[in-house]
Amino acid sequence: MKDNEVVKAIEEMKQAGVKMLRDEEWKEVDSVMYKKEKVYMPKDNILRVEIIRLHYDTLVGEHGGQWKTVELVTRNFWWPGVMKEVKQYIEGCNSYQRNKNCTEQLAGKLMPNSIPDKPWTHISADFITKLPLAQGYDSILVVVDRLTKMVYFIPTTEKTSVEGLARLFRDNV
Repeated sequence: MKDNEVVKAIEEMKQAGVKMLRDEEWKEVDSVMYKKEKVYMPKDNILRVEIIRLHYDTLVGEHGGQWKTVELVTRNFWWPGVMKEVKQYIEGCNSYQRNKNCTEQLAGKLMPNSIPDKPWTHISADFITKLPLAQGYDSILVVVDRLTKMVYFIPTTEKTSVEGLARLFRDNV
């Protein structure tokens, strides 16, 4: 139920002089609205955040996480979207961000790369860029054979196309 629907229902109850609605689901006692024996909190973000803070950041809540906080808040209070607001508050909590459990699987042991059988079957290539212009070139294509560690330094430019780089590789390596 949206907050504006609740406000409309409350206004209609007051105009009609009704103290209870829908088999005691809603009732008004001393100008306080209750839904199923829980205090209805109107759309006042400051008040709602303060209620969440009191149930999460204090010794009672002990930064207990989303579900514990929702359980504590909803013991006495209700408003539309209470779970969503609790989740947003906790996700913004600095302590929660630093201490939450990592749900990712551990990476495992590092394994060395296999040793190539023949030269030039396994290579690595990289670019050295942003060099001062020299003889019309401003970059270097570096190609290394992993077995022999033989290196080719091929002058090129940053604006060379993929086809141009393939030609450079074919002609120089």
